[in-house]
Parts: sequence; C-alpha cells; structure tokens
Amino acid sequence: MSHACAPPAARGLTPVLPVVAVIALLTLPVASGVEGGATPVDAASGVVVLACAIRLLRQRRRPLSRTAAVVLGLPVAGFAVAAVGASEPGTALTGFGRGLQLFVLVPAAVLLLVRDRRDVRLLAWSMVALAVWQGAVGVHQYATGTGASYQGQEIRAVGTFGAGDVMGMATVVSFGLVCAVGLALAPRSAGRQQVWAVVCALLLLVPLALSFSRGAWIATAVACGAQLVLAGLRRAVTAGAVVAAVTVVLVGGFGVGSTLLQERVSSIGQVGDAPDQSVTDRYTMWAAAAGMWRERPLTGVGLKGFPEHRDSHASLALSSGSDIEGAGAEYRKQPLLSPHNMYLLVLSEQGLTGLLALAGSWLALLVLGLRKLVRARGARDPGLDCGLVACGLLVWHLVDFAYADIGGPSSVLTSVCLGLTAWWALAGHGPAVSKSSEEAAPR
Repeated sequence: MSHACAPPAARGLTPVLPVVAVIALLTLPVASGVEGGATPVDAASGVVVLACAIRLLRQRRRPLSRTAAVVLGLPVAGFAVAAVGASEPGTALTGFGRGLQLFVLVPAAVLLLVRDRRDVRLLAWSMVALAVWQGAVGVHQYATGTGASYQGQEIRAVGTFGAGDVMGMATVVSFGLVCAVGLALAPRSAGRQQVWAVVCALLLLVPLALSFSRGAWIATAVACGAQLVLAGLRRAVTAGAVVAAVTVVLVGGFGVGSTLLQERVSSIGQVGDAPDQSVTDRYTMWAAAAGMWRERPLTGVGLKGFPEHRDSHASLALSSGSDIEGAGAEYRKQPLLSPHNMYLLVLSEQGLTGLLALAGSWLALLVLGLRKLVRARGARDPGLDCGLVACGLLVWHLVDFAYADIGGPSSVLTSVCLGLTAWWALAGHGPAVSKSSEEAAPR
C-alpha cells in the first residue's frame, strides 16, 4: 500500500482535523456587511490554537525548537513596537492581536499539529477541494451573469466571498492550483495522486482566469514555475507545454472570456504607461504609505494606523473608493483603507523594525525550505511533493504581497500556508516535529 493511501485507522485521528475544519468553513457564503470584522473562520482558527495547546500539555513536551521559536517569533517584536507607539491604543491592540493570529499563533499551531507528510498531503488536498468548490461557483457565476460587476457586466467570478472580497476566490483557487501542481510532481510511485492532481490543476485554470485578478495570475505563474524548476527542468518544459496547450484550447477554442481576458492580460503591460483608475489608486496609496514611513522610519504610524493617516498623505488622484456591485450585493462604494501592498503596509504602520522582523521571518523560512527541498530532490525523497507545496505557497505570498495585503476570511489560509512552510523548513531542526513518528508509521 502506498504511503499516501495508508488506512486512517492505522494511525488514529490526525490532529490536523481542526485545520481541515478551518479550510472547510471557507466553503460557506460570507455574510454581507461583515467585511473587516471577525468571522467564523477566525473563531475556528482560535480553536486550532487551543487544540494545539491542549495537545502540548497532554504530551508534556517543549513546544518549539529554538530555531523555530526565533523564526516564527520575529514578527512579535515589530508588532509590539508598533502597538506601543500607536496614537490609538485600542485600535493598535486589535491590530496586535490580528498580527499574532495570522503570522505567529496559527502558523505555529499548524507546525506543531502536523505529524508527518501524510498530514501535509491531507491539508494540501483540502485546499485543492476548497479551490475546486469555489472555482465551480465562480464559473457558474460567469456563465449565468451572477458574478461581481466587471466592466459593466456581472461576470467576475468571486465564489461565495461576494463582491466585497473580489480577491477571496482568486486567492483560494491560486492556493489550490499551487497545491495541485506540487502534488502532481510527487514521485512516480504516488500513482493515482498524480493523475487527480494534474486534472485538478488544469480545471482550476478556468476559474483563476475568470477571476480577472492580474495579481493572482502573476503570483500563481511565478509560484508554479518555481515548483516546476525545483522539481527538474525536464518536467518544467513538459508541464509548460501542457499548460500552454490547455490555455490555447480554453481561450482560443472555446472562447472562455477571450476578449475580456485579452484586454485584462494586455493591461498588465500598461500599468506604467496608461494605468486605469484602480492602478492609479494603488500608486497613490503606495505613495501615501511611503510618506507615512518617511515621517516615522523606525516604528511607523502604528498598527491599524494607515486609514487614519491616509488622507493627510494621499494626493488628489485618489478616488473616493472602489465600486462594489453584483453577486447579490447592491451598488456601493468600498473605502480604500490599505495600500494593497503588504510590504508598504508593514513599512507605514510598523516602520523598518516591523518590516525587517516580518520579512526576515519569511526569508528565513524560504531559505531553510529551499535548502531542504534541494536535498530532498538529490536524495529522491518520497516527500518531495510536500516540499514543493510548502515552498510554492510561500513563493506565491512573497510575490502577491507586492501588490496585495491581508484582508477577508481567506487571510486565515495564509496562516495555514505559513504553517505548512514552517513544518517543511523547521521540522528537522529540533523537537517541533518528531521524525521517528513518520518513520514508524505504516507505509
């Protein structure tokens, strides 16, 4: 029996089931009018942290290795400094809790709850399943004209996230696609896993295209390209030819949004010469964030301080907000409360201290993860697909954060992705994950 198909009864219930539950909750529709507030997914992520704490107490073992504690704990320094220097202590305290949740506590809990590679594959397949569901809803929205408004037509695929979170479905589908590509690149002994992973990856190309999200397209292309190169150049060339052929068939042969897609793709090259209003707003908010940083270069304006200081730093080119309509929502203006660039958001609110701490943590995960991945490929490790999934998800975030930031229920998935990357990068550096548990498991 293959490693991926071992009977669950032989191992008992996996401790990552609470994490699977968090992923499953994202299949539910997002209630209108709750954007920016706590969601059931946030509550479920708290249950994940609690489940991890209970498990640690029962096992009476040290929570994290020294390396893992330093790498995952780095962002706390930036959060603390920015919270202390904020002009609105109550708002800053909320931001401090949100930062701990997304970038420290939940990733650490995922790292500690994952026992071995089979748990990683379970979480990866859970994200693929979520992406397929959300993608199916999105394709239906496009086909029936019930999606979010795009160029005067209600055709934009947004899944169950609604018009108020147009990036939610694109993010989820991107994660599923990256996971599917990583699983498809498993050793040939994986058998059926590879076939289904390839099928899912090809299917997910359609809703990703219909999300009309330029940022998600770029990040996914870079992440999947990195996975293919890390898996081997021969596979990269073969997979690239397959994707190109499928794209030609979908767009050219069946006309899946061909005209609008061509316009959207061509607009990527016009963001400097002829930007549309959304790009102009983004440039204006980037400049505002840079202005806040120049005022307080070390500590920033404080957690959750960007909205309060935006108008005093933004030029008149900034519009009053983005138009929201469709997918069951009435027309309204949604205020622009973040620079849509994670690095500039951290720089403006937390200064150089926060950016170096947060980006330093991510960079450490990337370096350690890639080093372990190269060794796994050289040793023909059967867990290579887990490394490709983990590193691919981190690369996706590092690219996407250049023109997006956290927000909405899908943000909790970022924590899960960071936890998977942390497991792959840090499991071999101490007692955070026991190697013997996997070696002793039935194969």
